Amino acid sequence: MRVLLFTGKGGVGKTTLAAATAACLARRGRKTLVVSTDPAHSLGDAMGRSLTADPSEMDSDLFGAQIDARALVDSSWDALRGQLRTALAGLGLDALDAEELTVLPGVDELLSLQEVRRLADEGPWENVVVDCGPTAETLRLLALPEAVAGYLARLSAWRAHTAVARSVDRFAAQVESLRTMLTDADTATVRLVLTPERVVAAETRRTLTSLALRGISVDGVVVNRMVPSAGLWRGAAASWLRTRRAQQEQVIADLRESGLGPTAMRTVEHRAEEPVGLPALLEIADELYGQTSPLVGEPGPAPLVETSEVAGGVGLRLVLPLAKDSSVQLARVDDDLAVTVDGFRRLVALPESLRRYTLTGAESDARGLLLHLEKPS
Repeated sequence: MRVLLFTGKGGVGKTTLAAATAACLARRGRKTLVVSTDPAHSLGDAMGRSLTADPSEMDSDLFGAQIDARALVDSSWDALRGQLRTALAGLGLDALDAEELTVLPGVDELLSLQEVRRLADEGPWENVVVDCGPTAETLRLLALPEAVAGYLARLSAWRAHTAVARSVDRFAAQVESLRTMLTDADTATVRLVLTPERVVAAETRRTLTSLALRGISVDGVVVNRMVPSAGLWRGAAASWLRTRRAQQEQVIADLRESGLGPTAMRTVEHRAEEPVGLPALLEIADELYGQTSPLVGEPGPAPLVETSEVAGGVGLRLVLPLAKDSSVQLARVDDDLAVTVDGFRRLVALPESLRRYTLTGAESDARGLLLHLEKPS
């Protein structure tokens, strides 16, 4: 089973490319589900079909679904939340405090991801292709399993309420299962979609770093809507098109130099007509993958901690992609190292042998961050 999650800045065509990838896999005889967690509900438009929360067959070996996050909240989280409110009230909290303490921001997105996991586990599919929401929403979504795990751990004070404890434990197990799936590069990887524009490329670089900090592997980048090749240009517009293509190629070159590492990059040309329906999607898939497998990517490195000896102490390397202009902040939080890159924060557990060391400096290179730790006196 492989799960491919497509995301990118809003409007770059991620839904179309996710649908094209799923259609390609199905055409090659692999039973495939394409499912959308995007609240925009545009997957059905791209497929030219009406989709519901229940997977439906669209073609041989190809199934589609549109997750209804609101319905999941109503059926799953509201019941647990009600139990928690009752338990809190029994501990002496008033109704307003109990209501506030049981609010879990982002629960609808989390339940959507849990539903993807359920469909992947219970269905007959060999592959699941996920059309995620825009990048900012997806980063929040992929960070939720880790954040919610901490939230659920703090509920241990109410374990005297047996029914609540069972519900919390069950929900915590589901969250942990999501964390395991998302950080296993053999099971789930992310494909980033962008258009060749500097603003979009800058967001893509930040996304690569954020995902690496969370241990989530990106196995490919797709640059969509490239100006068609020069052989098609004629007339007065040729000069403009040639200039625009050159600018796009420069954006791609800059992106390759900014820390993508081994991550594969593919390109798709802009089309005169909007690609809707299976024939148009398969045409895109042919350009995107040719004779290669849509499942084959080149995962970039997950954040790994390596140690080495340096003058006056120990060097601790955090392997992750960094742009030249990345803003990096480091701090100690008890036995962890808080790493914040361009606003994205992750706690990295220090090896036990280094917990008494003092952080004295850091430098970046092609492999990521090299931190200098001073031996305790």
